[in-house]
Amino acid sequence: MAEEKKKGFVAEFQEFIMRGNVMDLAVGVIIGGAFQSIINSLVNDIIMPCISAITGGIDFNNYFISLDGNKYATLEAAKEAGGATLNYGTFITVVINFLLMAIVIFLLVRSLNKLHDKLGKKKEEAPKPVKICPYCKSEINKDATKCPHCTSDVA
Repeated sequence: MAEEKKKGFVAEFQEFIMRGNVMDLAVGVIIGGAFQSIINSLVNDIIMPCISAITGGIDFNNYFISLDGNKYATLEAAKEAGGATLNYGTFITVVINFLLMAIVIFLLVRSLNKLHDKLGKKKEEAPKPVKICPYCKSEINKDATKCPHCTSDVA
């Protein structure tokens, strides 16, 4: 009996894994990981240097609080000394990464929705020929002789 449960579990797990939405989710996670590296490069290599130039050379990554009471010139120096630090500048960079990724994804989804709407308007379906059941008032196919909802005979 325990063997039957095991086979049932394995079969159930295989069915779950092979569903289309699980596979789509896996592909989405992989693409999201690749997309994240692009956004990180955009933030670290393009946007943060521009912000640094505009603000007079501010480097957010060197904004930290030393928790051991010592003063360090840079975050690297604090790490080399083994001091505990609260890295709020790195947090600011990560928040900027998140906001930029959210904006890019929003613009991408918005563009895809507009494209979908344009294509959807071109392919408008002809209305299906229906009639109303005189008994339950449900829409049924015009060729139906029996209502699928109330099972009444329809002329």
